[in-house]
Amino acid sequence: MFRRKDNDPITPGESGGEQTFARPQPQPQPEMPRRQPDIPARPNSAAPAAQPQTSATIVSPAPADTPATLGDAQGKRLIVGQGISLSGEITACDRLVVEGSVQVTLNETRAIEITETGRFTEGKAEVEEAEISGIYEGELTVRNRLLIRATGRVKGTVRYGELEIERGGRLQGSVSMLEGAGQM
Repeated sequence: MFRRKDNDPITPGESGGEQTFARPQPQPQPEMPRRQPDIPARPNSAAPAAQPQTSATIVSPAPADTPATLGDAQGKRLIVGQGISLSGEITACDRLVVEGSVQVTLNETRAIEITETGRFTEGKAEVEEAEISGIYEGELTVRNRLLIRATGRVKGTVRYGELEIERGGRLQGSVSMLEGAGQM
């Protein structure tokens, strides 16, 4: 009824009676390496984030032999992510990055950065440097450079050592230069 084809292999021990055909064994498939998940870094303030952050992050100090990037402070950094609200007092922070909303008093903080999505309201800060791309309302003292970006809005009592406002940036309230700043 069924015959063996000429190219089918014959199993050993096959006799002239009934024929047995060897079935080809399936070849094992090679293991594919698993893809590592993409974990995005802190989103660039110029590009919108696909998914908002939902936590505050404290970054530990960088090792002494690792050079810091120009715009980034070496040391303790607190990031208040988008969608996060924080109120209270922050002490001994090298750099505060606000992407969400804060109502705080800053003590012993070197620098503050408020991104386009960030809101610093009803607060008080005395820092070395400040870069405002979002909203700042309250009392602000910047001993060195205050930079208000084009999207930045600063309202309240502001004292500064050096001031730079990009076209489109807004500054409203009581504004004064610190004594001894900018004099040669």
